[in-house]
Amino acid sequence: MVNQYKPKNDNVFLTLLHWPVLGKDKKTPIITSFTPLDLHDIARPARTYEINTYYIVQPLEAQQEIIQRQIKYWLGEGGEDNPTRRDAVSLVKVVYTLDEVIEDIINRRGKEPILVGTSARKYPNTITYRELSEKIHQERDKDFLIILGTGHGIVPDLMETFDYILEPIMGAGDWNHLSVRNAAAIILDRLLSPNRCK
Repeated sequence: MVNQYKPKNDNVFLTLLHWPVLGKDKKTPIITSFTPLDLHDIARPARTYEINTYYIVQPLEAQQEIIQRQIKYWLGEGGEDNPTRRDAVSLVKVVYTLDEVIEDIINRRGKEPILVGTSARKYPNTITYRELSEKIHQERDKDFLIILGTGHGIVPDLMETFDYILEPIMGAGDWNHLSVRNAAAIILDRLLSPNRCK
């Protein structure tokens, strides 16, 4: 079956890093485990807000096999009973490294994407949701890769290589422990929803 999906926000890509991210001590780089929620609960907003591709970076072969089995199921037998789930999962691509994500985008699009990291704290190159949303919608000739981290966040050395860091999601008070899946949906809504604040 030919995929007729032509996303409105085809210059937006999303990746979830299971490596390199920080462990509980917030100092040691670790590889986090995949959970099926990572597949479905990020793929669904990715499809809702019509982005180009959702990449999962997982360097472990055994973990990749689990993810690929789930993707195969939802693109096949599972998708026959649940076509909306199939549509969402069709956006997912599993790779070993962030470099592989960037290389894939360059091969497909002919140019390097602008790298946008995410964090619970501000950096010198922090960009607001409004600023990034304007760039995405006004600079359609540029591709934007939004990078989410699992564990306790993306390692600092990698954060320093990004073009921008998206401002933190702020709650109503001091408690700030959203899952990465919650964060992904909020970020995509703030950047791409037709009823976003302008």
